[in-house]
Amino acid sequence: MEPSNTLPQRWYAVHTKSRHEFQAIERLNQKGINAFLPTVERLRKWKDRKKIIAFPLFPGYLFVNISKDSQSMLSVLKVKGVVRLLCTLPGEPDPIPDEQILSLQRLIENKAALDHYPYLNEGQKVRIIKGPLSGVEGILVEKLDKHLLVLSVDVLRHGVALTINASDVEKI
Repeated sequence: MEPSNTLPQRWYAVHTKSRHEFQAIERLNQKGINAFLPTVERLRKWKDRKKIIAFPLFPGYLFVNISKDSQSMLSVLKVKGVVRLLCTLPGEPDPIPDEQILSLQRLIENKAALDHYPYLNEGQKVRIIKGPLSGVEGILVEKLDKHLLVLSVDVLRHGVALTINASDVEKI
C-alpha cells in the first residue's frame, strides 16, 4: 500500500474475528499493509505428543501501521477476518504511541517469557537500563517477591508482564 502524502502513518489496533488473527495478518501483509501480531510460544500437550505453538499475545487483536485516511482504513476493514479498528469515538480510530509498539516488538523479538497482565493506570513508570531489552519502558510492579515490568497497550486495555531484576531499571 502506498503511504498517503499528506497524513503520517500511525499504529492502530485491529479487532479480529475469534481465532482469525493469523489469517488476518497474512491477508494484510499480502495487501502490502504493515501489520504486527505479537505472539508467544507455549508448550501444548496432547495425549500422544507435545509441541510448541505460537499463540497471539492479545487474542482477537493485531496492529496495523497506516495513515488515517479513509482509503487506508477501508483497505484494512475489507480484509477477511478483520472486524473493526478500535475507536473511542465512532469512526475515529485511536492511534497507539510508537514507543508502545516498539517496546512490544523488542520484547517479542527477544523471546522473553511474557505473561498476559491486566492493564494498569497507575504505577511506577520505568525504563530497562541493562541487557538486551535496554530502553524498553513499562510499569514496575511487585508480585510475590518478584519484580515485573508491565508493558501496557492503552488502546487495548491489556498489558504483558516480564520478570526483571529491579536493579536493571531506572525511573522515568
